[in-house]
Amino acid sequence: MPAETLEKIAGTRPRNVRLMGLDLGTKTIGVAISDSAHSIATPVRVVQRTKFTRDIVELGKIIRDYDIGGYVLGYPLNMDGTMGPRCDAVQSFAAEMLNHPDIFGEKPWIALWDERLSTAAMTDFLIDTVDISRTKRKQVIDKLAAQYILQGALDFMQAGGL
Repeated sequence: MPAETLEKIAGTRPRNVRLMGLDLGTKTIGVAISDSAHSIATPVRVVQRTKFTRDIVELGKIIRDYDIGGYVLGYPLNMDGTMGPRCDAVQSFAAEMLNHPDIFGEKPWIALWDERLSTAAMTDFLIDTVDISRTKRKQVIDKLAAQYILQGALDFMQAGGL
């Protein structure tokens, strides 16, 4: 398995570098980054998916711009905690990351974090709190979901998950 759940590998996370959070969808990839202290997640952008080689070129630009040292991938578990149908796609993406050390680094630290309800939570937030139109929501929802995923992982590590 190229990636492990955050609960298993939190103690091995790289220190003093930013982490990148990814919400891997079929059409888009939401991207967020942390600060180097691993306290705050910030939404960065949405990458429109085409094919993997083009997707990683776009991600590579962000990785270089922000000096990324590790990755947290949203892991779409079912509500009962079992692996959802998209978990295999996330594992495949993580495996492909290992094949591109020029972009993701040698032996990249890749953690999987439960993303149940991340998009739903951000959609509810945008509707109830921010009150923006459906068109504008579609433009930002994926990067906000990535932020939600990454912030959850950071909070877990800060609270003693290491």
